[in-house]
Amino acid sequence: MTETLFSPVLSGEVRAITSKSEVHRLLICAALADKKTVIECKDTNEDINATADCLRALGAVITYKNGFFEVSPIQSLPKKALLPCNESGSTLRFLIPVVCILGVEAEFLMRGRLSERPLSPLKELLEENGAVFRRNGSSLFVKADIKGHFFSIAGNVSSQFISGLLFMLSVSGGEIEITGKTESAPYIDMTVNALRSFGCPVEKTEHGYKITKTYPLHSPEKITAKGDWSNAAFFITAGVVGKKPITVSGLELNSAQGDKAIIDELKKLGAKVICESNSVTAFPSELKAADIDASQIPDLVPILSVAAASAKGTTKIYGAQRLRIKESDRLQTVCDMLTSLGGKVKINPDGLEITGCPLSGGEFSSGNDHRIAMSGAVAATLCENKVTINGSEAVKKSYPDFWKDFYKLSDEKRN
Repeated sequence: MTETLFSPVLSGEVRAITSKSEVHRLLICAALADKKTVIECKDTNEDINATADCLRALGAVITYKNGFFEVSPIQSLPKKALLPCNESGSTLRFLIPVVCILGVEAEFLMRGRLSERPLSPLKELLEENGAVFRRNGSSLFVKADIKGHFFSIAGNVSSQFISGLLFMLSVSGGEIEITGKTESAPYIDMTVNALRSFGCPVEKTEHGYKITKTYPLHSPEKITAKGDWSNAAFFITAGVVGKKPITVSGLELNSAQGDKAIIDELKKLGAKVICESNSVTAFPSELKAADIDASQIPDLVPILSVAAASAKGTTKIYGAQRLRIKESDRLQTVCDMLTSLGGKVKINPDGLEITGCPLSGGEFSSGNDHRIAMSGAVAATLCENKVTINGSEAVKKSYPDFWKDFYKLSDEKRN
């Protein structure tokens, strides 16, 4: 699909969609619980559906209707299971340790760039404890009956590996040692919070986590997934760089989601943003360049890059080397997107340097990356001429109604 935008002006109010990061975690906990759990989840997307489909393949009964998941936990494990992960890295990395501890022989089906994204050092760690991995094209075969209870893993590769081990150890009990700097730590906190909400006592230690065996987990019976800061960031930023204020409602201001940092990062650039109750209002602002450490907030880099493109001076974004192994090489696709629109961007080994200047417009490809497509849509509000986004359907991965909400706020109608 192609979306063509003509210098749209956005204004008004939009509700934040449900956090897919939180729903992944709640679905897994519910599948490992002792009784049925109802999860309030106003929105779904391709990644959430991938996790639900994989858990169904493992024996959970999951239905979705009128904004609610009903999850009846796994009662009888299959000996073999075919798990369709689609393009969801969270689904794959969370469930590999889970199938290893449950003793299921699993075939994970991957699409897009998922098969290219690294599994080390998680793979080697599980192999040391009895797991067997085999690759065949876009399929990954995993067979294991894990016996270990102590796992040491580097904290600077992927927080998803640590979350997967936390889910695994809720079944067996044990300890995780995290070495070096922990990046994307708020995502690990989200996993800990989800497990605790299902009665699993996760203890933070000096160097990691200690987990008491709690299998099956204790269902809270009903739980609500909160609004998503990661996707709210696009419209919050649109309010800051645009011509009129935008309000995003349905957000929890004390959320554990790391991408809540969008507020602080935009304020660092000089933005006027007001948080009230469960909403955030962003006002048009004159921005000035700043240095941004992205090590804890890698998913915000594409949209923060758009803010940087409208700021006076040169913004340096660093600590973002992991962006090369996302749905696209995001350092490259962010650079391609902004330069195609007339921006000034330099790629560094671990980030970007963006010098603010007027954007003219142009055409670019999303690279099949949802965050590039959405960032480009916001960048179009800064452009003098039309912007054409090829691969605009990539938003379905995390925000299927993005274009509907975009045009709800826009002064122009969809072509």
